[in-house]
Amino acid sequence: MSANNKNNHTRQNGSSSFEQNLKRRHHVVESFEAKANANRSTSEKIADAITMRLGSMAFLGFNAVWFFVWIVINTKLVPIIPIFDPFPFGLLTMIVSLEAIFLSIIVLVSQNRAAKIDDLREEVDLQINTIAEGEITKMIKLQVMLLKKNGIDVSKDPELKRMLMPTDTDKIEKSLEREVD
Repeated sequence: MSANNKNNHTRQNGSSSFEQNLKRRHHVVESFEAKANANRSTSEKIADAITMRLGSMAFLGFNAVWFFVWIVINTKLVPIIPIFDPFPFGLLTMIVSLEAIFLSIIVLVSQNRAAKIDDLREEVDLQINTIAEGEITKMIKLQVMLLKKNGIDVSKDPELKRMLMPTDTDKIEKSLEREVD
């Protein structure tokens, strides 16, 4: 197949091998979250569902209306309804405190799970970056070989020499640890 036929074939299929590779890699990264979501425990699923519903403007509005009605009723602004929680609204305070405790715990459960997914994504990203760094270094070496073959002297280029040196991951790790401490 000639180069033109390959290009036409690629255009007809709608994507190049580069695009297919990119889609495959994107799918792999996306699948980590899908797998993590599929492997959630029952309590994590419940916490996520509650967090989704209660972390909304509708829930905020519901609470505002509920507090307003409670206070209106218990300040005798509605004379036909007897006061059941007189000022300073001890029962309301207890209910709101319990609501805050439970909501905080539920949000923490969801955040912990999200943090696990983020950690996994960061690890995948690190692995992909490490592979990419090796591939780029190999491409630079091949380019240097071609330049030398064509009689171009690149031996005096200090930046190129640094680029061809292996990355010292231990040095980077120690530097990051100092920043964290």
